[in-house]
Order: sequence, then C-alpha cells, then structure tokens
Amino acid sequence: MSVTKEPIRRKLIAVLYADMVGYSRLIGLDDADTLERLRALRRNLIDPAIEEHGGRIVQTGGDSLLVVFDSIDGAVQCAVKVQQQVPVADRDQPADQAIRFRVGINIGDAIADGTDLHGDAVNVAARLQAECPPGGICVSRSVRDHVHGRLALEFEELGTLNLKNIARPVEAFVLRPNGPPKSIEQSLLRNTGETLSLPDKPSVAVLAFTNMSGDPQQEYFSDGIADDVITALSRYPSLFVIARNSCFTYKGRAVDVKQVGRELGVRYVLEGSLRKVSDRIRVTAQLVEAETGRHVWVERYDRDLADIFAVQDEISDAVAIAIVPAIAESERQRAMRKPPQSLDAWAAYQRGLWHLSKFSADDYALASVFFQQAISLDPNFAGGYTGLAYAQQRAANRRGLSETESLELARRAVGLDADDAEARVSLGFMLLWQADYAGALAESEAALALSPNLASAHGLLGSVLNWSNRPEEGRVALERSIRLDPRNPNLATRFNAVTVSFYLAGEYDAAIEAARRTIRLYPDREHDYRWLAAALGQAGRIDEAKEALEKAIAIAPASFDMYVRTRVAWHRPEQHAHMLEGLRKAGWHD
Repeated sequence: MSVTKEPIRRKLIAVLYADMVGYSRLIGLDDADTLERLRALRRNLIDPAIEEHGGRIVQTGGDSLLVVFDSIDGAVQCAVKVQQQVPVADRDQPADQAIRFRVGINIGDAIADGTDLHGDAVNVAARLQAECPPGGICVSRSVRDHVHGRLALEFEELGTLNLKNIARPVEAFVLRPNGPPKSIEQSLLRNTGETLSLPDKPSVAVLAFTNMSGDPQQEYFSDGIADDVITALSRYPSLFVIARNSCFTYKGRAVDVKQVGRELGVRYVLEGSLRKVSDRIRVTAQLVEAETGRHVWVERYDRDLADIFAVQDEISDAVAIAIVPAIAESERQRAMRKPPQSLDAWAAYQRGLWHLSKFSADDYALASVFFQQAISLDPNFAGGYTGLAYAQQRAANRRGLSETESLELARRAVGLDADDAEARVSLGFMLLWQADYAGALAESEAALALSPNLASAHGLLGSVLNWSNRPEEGRVALERSIRLDPRNPNLATRFNAVTVSFYLAGEYDAAIEAARRTIRLYPDREHDYRWLAAALGQAGRIDEAKEALEKAIAIAPASFDMYVRTRVAWHRPEQHAHMLEGLRKAGWHD
C-alpha cells in the first residue's frame, strides 16, 4: 500500500530576525540585571509591538527572535517602533551596558514545519541582521522597494553582499529609525548623539586616508589604500571591522577620533595621510585607541611611484599585516588589567592566551581556567574551545599523555563556526600532533582560504610540510608566518621550526645558524639546544655539539628524554632516526 506524502506547504511572508548586541558580554557583567531588563523590554515593548503589527513569534533564542508577518509594511513598522523605543525603555544605563538590537528583514517563500520555519527567506534575514549596525534595521532590496515611497523612511545602500552560506549575492539597505535627518549620512552618524556599545571582539574603523598632495588625481590612490586595508582586515576572524560606507562618511572633514569611536561603536580607529612629491609618495598611518586617544601603532612608508597599483597593494598589505598583532597585544594588555571577576568572554580568552604564551605547567593550568571561563560566559564562542584545546594539548604533551580531549575541543570549535580560520588552525595542529598529516594540511589550506594573512595558518602549513618531508616548502610558509606576526609570544616555536626545516633538508650549517639565532632570543629552551646539538654533530663540530647537548639535558631533562627516547607521534620514524643520528655524533648514548 502506498503512502501519500503530505505536500510541502510554502507561504510568501515577511521575515524579521532580531538579535541582541553584546549579549554574552552583558551577561558576564551582570547576568541577573541583564535578563530582567531583557524580559521587561519583551513584556512592555517588543511583544506588544509584534502583536500590534500582525506579527507572530516563531522562534526565540534567549537573545534572538524570529518573527513572521503577512505584511511587509507591518514588519518594517514594527522594527522601526522597537528600535526607536528601546533606548528610551532601557534608559539610565551606561553606554557600555545599554541593550541594543540588530534587525534583519527579508521577504520570500518559507516552508512551515510544525512550529518551525525554513527556507532562504529565513536564512537571508538572519544574515542581514549580522550585517546591521547596532540599533539599525537591515533589509533586502525587495523589502526596500516595497516600502520605498510608502513609508517615510530613508535607506542607505550597503551594496551587494556575499552572505555566509547564502548561494546568491543579496542587495542590502540599512536605516536608523532615530530622528528625521536631512541626509542618510546624518541619520547614521552626525545627529544620533548615541554611543554604540562595543562588539564582543576587537573592533576597528578605517577612515579614508587624507590626500595631502595637492593633486586631486591622487584621491583614488588614498581611497584605494583605505579600501584595501578594510578588505584585508575583514578576513581576520578575530576582528570586527566597520564597512567602507560607514567609515567613508567622515571623508573630507576634521574628525575627533573619540567621537568616531562613539558613533561607530569601535575601540580602534586607523587614520592616515598621503603626500606626493615628484615621483615619490609618502603614506603615514596610525592606529589609535578611540576611548583614550592613545597611539597603539604608527608607521610611515616612503616609496617610488613607478607602478602606482603595485605600491598601493604593497602599502595596503603592510598596514593590514602590522595592525592585527598590534591590536592583539593591546587587547591582551587590556585583559590583564581587569580583575578576573569582571572579565567578559573575549577578555577571559585573552587572559588565557597570555598564560598560554608563558610555556610553563602552572601557566597552562591557569590558561585552562580562563578558557573555561570564556566558555562559561559564552558557550558558542569558538575561541574558548580553541584556546582550551591548545592548553590541554601542551599540558598533555609535557606529561606524555593522550591528546584525544584536545582534538575533540578543536572539533567543537570548528563545529561552532566552520568559517573561523583560527579554529581551523587549532584543529589542524591537533591533527598534526596525532600524525594525521593529510587532515592537518587540509585544515591549514581551509584556514588560509578564509584568512590569507593569518600568521598561525602559515605556521601550521610550515609545520605540516616539515613533517611531510617537504621542509624547503615548509620553511617558506614559516618565514611568512614570522613576517606576518613578528611580535607573537609563540615566535620561538616558529623559529625552532625553521631550524628543524634546515636540519631535515640536510642543510646543517644553516640549521646551526638558525638555532643560534633563536637561542640568542630565547636562551632557555631545550628544543633549540637539542636540534643545535644534532646539527653540530652532523657537521662534525663535536666539541660544540657536546656543549649544546649538555645544555639541552640540563635545561629540561624530562623533555629531552621524552623527545629522544620516545618518538612523538608527529615525527616520522625516519625523521626521528635522523635526529638521533646527529645526537649520537654529539655524544649522546642510549
């Protein structure tokens, strides 16, 4: 007997997706107060507005709402009313504790499945919400075209967006419903008088670079540098980067960096200038902490203007590459100044990274505590799982224990956000340390596809290639990693990997030089002396080799014994034998 399948029911509806800005951070500051204020907003404002405009709540996620409307006008009018009145209803709150929402609205076919709703109309609304400024409403072109001229609203064009997991590009528009401005620029920035709450991770705005050359033809060059820097920074998963349209509204006028920080809701502002003299060009850039006006980073670039496009690319890359580690260091310093009980998930994560960089058993334990705190504050924050995976792996590695739990933590991080390049790097290292070279290589390539200038991804690729018997290629990737992040606390590991690449390639003199360079910078690491001893042994410099061997054993006898007497998983048998050969020539005996 055949069973007749129930037909799929589709319906054309307007979908509204709202999400609270900085929910995890506010919960970390005061969970009871935040939840009570959120419930009050729902009870007194949001739910009545939805009902008033003919909406129906489909899903709630604590800090998010999925609402459907039969009327597009009703969806937009509801969003405008809520966004206008939330600041009033949530009054008397400090700027960094105010509740604000992002709203995305789309229209299209959706499939009803019981009380759930599925389809591109829903997915696009959710992704538009993520592109929205706090307190604003982001809509698709179909929504904007429907209400344009019918409702007294003005929309700013965001352009065509490639939204996460959405197959086709989507034309998007944004509006701020607070006040009747004379222009879109004023509506977004000048007359709001609001201080936007900071995102959950480091936020940066890149202003249009000032053309000081007196040559209007250079305007496209200065704009191009800022535009390219925005594009490059947007590839880093650890940063929240303001879109070009908002940043360039300040173009052509004197600005106060502190005001920019308040109006755009960012912690850091990059500003710069360009001056052309004859056939040379000088670009100056500076990264400023908006709240304090403190200069975090300043650099000047002088170049011949032979190929203007090549120079633009070179300077843009150099600026973007320098900014990321500067912000990371500033964030770690901020986190270290806070008392542990006041940390949000991001700050706890930064504290964990600081301890992770100290390479001691006690610091690994403390790092684990802070990463666990980050996970408790925000269970969906992939960084907490990434950091905890590293901390537990290193602790297990020191004790010669299994790293299975670290691998599962890294898989959890990637499961939470497959587009997080840093989570991919974490998983790649965990796979490498279990000798899954193919899996580790795949993760390194996935991370670099997501974030081509991510230093740790290049470091992972270099290590994978080293232990995959491709040390010359590995060295190229490792040197790129060092160049991208020259102040990384984990730089000693990268330098050591360069030494290993020379040794595995049989370039013993180069390995000796690389090891000595690392030892000058980091004089107390057993790894560097061990490989130095092996390289000196292979080069026939026996007296120096014996001295390096004795130093390696004296610094960390347990570590030396583990790496020498027991082959660690990621060393191939022939590579381990190669190392032992050099150490025996240096005077080591089984």
